[in-house]
Amino acid sequence: MGKTLNFIGNILWVILGGLETALGWAIGGIILCITIIGIPFGLQCIKMAEFVIWPFGREVKRDQGGAGRFLLNLIWVIVMGLALAISHILVGIVFAITIIGIPFAKQHFKMVGLAFAPFGTTIVDKK
Repeated sequence: MGKTLNFIGNILWVILGGLETALGWAIGGIILCITIIGIPFGLQCIKMAEFVIWPFGREVKRDQGGAGRFLLNLIWVIVMGLALAISHILVGIVFAITIIGIPFAKQHFKMVGLAFAPFGTTIVDKK
């Protein structure tokens, strides 16, 4: 039963803006990957695109960190991570106002951590 609800949620998510959001992340990632220095950040954008396109039934796991991941996340937060995290929080609040939007709000709140600091994270299926 849970997989069916996740599938329906993901289909509705894609129709109601998930596809456009994922395409934006993917295009941004490709543009960053074109530059040599932007490759690590571009790969994180592509990771976010993969999560944004199909979020129901998946979650973000934080791996063990190191100095390199901390530095990259710090740069990410300063350049764009804080704004992205705030935007997901605000959109999640708007969705949470309506009862029908609560499942979508939960997905946006899941994305906050990944949008804020993506280095050292993996996306896994929920068990």
